[in-house]
Amino acid sequence: MTNEADRPKLLKIDTADGIALEAEINSVNSAHAFAVISHPHPLYGGNFQNEIVESLFRELPNSGIATLRYNFRGVGKSEGSFGEGIAEQLDTAAAFEYAQGTEVACPLISVGYSFGADVSFAVDHSLLKAWVGIAPPLSLIDPKQMKAGSDDRPAFLVVPEQDQYRPPTETKLVTSEWRSTRMQVIPGANHFLANSSSTVVELVKNYILSVC
Repeated sequence: MTNEADRPKLLKIDTADGIALEAEINSVNSAHAFAVISHPHPLYGGNFQNEIVESLFRELPNSGIATLRYNFRGVGKSEGSFGEGIAEQLDTAAAFEYAQGTEVACPLISVGYSFGADVSFAVDHSLLKAWVGIAPPLSLIDPKQMKAGSDDRPAFLVVPEQDQYRPPTETKLVTSEWRSTRMQVIPGANHFLANSSSTVVELVKNYILSVC
């Protein structure tokens, strides 16, 4: 559980190309894992206050999982401008680095939603234990170029049954050659996961605890 000293803290993270990103960290004592959470598409209103991102950020620490969320470049108080999902990979890498410096011995888990899933699937880190992708479009970046697909470390896909951009049957097909992938379908949900935040949190929490 979090305590008074572990309330969320605002911070700035610097990227390799000199962009300062707005971020927030929610620490826990003796964390089992550290989840770095990446938000949906910046050009369609995505930011780190998205309902799914917010729920994960606030609730995972109750199970001993520290969390960090950040705004991609050009979003909120983050510097820079939209980078077509390519420059944003530097943002995710910077978030991984910051998390690693905070909890040196703690395994990192990448948790991305929509655009954030595609971007984070393409980014690696030496302490990264697994990738989690929630409603991944698997189109913003070539899936064959995603590190999550070519690596032996696991990738967990949480896919809405009625996802408008990449439904389960297509997701399974696109990731059929990925090395270590598991998919969980959320019945009745669409890409925006309205009223499904508690389900998403439970699935992600249980998965992280199972691999850490």
